[in-house]
Amino acid sequence: MAAAALAHPAVAADPRLIVPLDVPTADEARAMVAGLGEAVSFYKVGLELFASDGMNLARELKAQGKQVFIDWKLHDIGTTVQRAAAALSQSDCDFLTVHGEPQVMAAAVRGRGPSNLKILAVTVLTSLSDADLKEAGYKEGARALVERRIHQAIAAGCDGVIASPHEAALARALGGRDFLVVCPGVRPDWSEKNDQARAATPLEALRAGASHIVCGRPITADIDPQAAAARVVAEMAQVG
Repeated sequence: MAAAALAHPAVAADPRLIVPLDVPTADEARAMVAGLGEAVSFYKVGLELFASDGMNLARELKAQGKQVFIDWKLHDIGTTVQRAAAALSQSDCDFLTVHGEPQVMAAAVRGRGPSNLKILAVTVLTSLSDADLKEAGYKEGARALVERRIHQAIAAGCDGVIASPHEAALARALGGRDFLVVCPGVRPDWSEKNDQARAATPLEALRAGASHIVCGRPITADIDPQAAAARVVAEMAQVG
């Protein structure tokens, strides 16, 4: 975050907007949340904070009435994933990501049990292109691989998927009305694309079928993060 938020009227949050707290320490994350104020109500706690004090921060955010997305992309043998999901289901957090492999997804669903924790399967990272997937040994391009993993996520009982805006319409068509389609790689027209290979604007993502968008640096790196969040929310408001 380049500077503290400037003074301006309060901005109503849109719960479809998720802001990632991609900073090294919980104190930096707390400062970011304070700077955004009431403009954001949903936060992502990822691997960078996992290595420090991520769970305590997640609990703090929940105590403040925020929604929390634990983006840890669990990937291990089924028993380990099941136990981890069971432990995380006690956190009162809202979303948890796991890798989109059938055994991993099914184990996470078993682990969360009757809790309200939503299991989201990561299909293909938004930083990867078809060329990247080919280099990694996949025979399919991004769209075909995403489609296969959506079908597998549905079969495993997942609540939704993480997919780029370019595959949001596909995920919505396959998953139906209540399926969660969370789209990272969202970049407003006025921002840099950074390391996102398959990006789209907030409006494009929502119109394609996203239930939530993840938008980080265009907001958190702005000189006035609260105003940047308001710009994103205003664009999102065009899709009811």
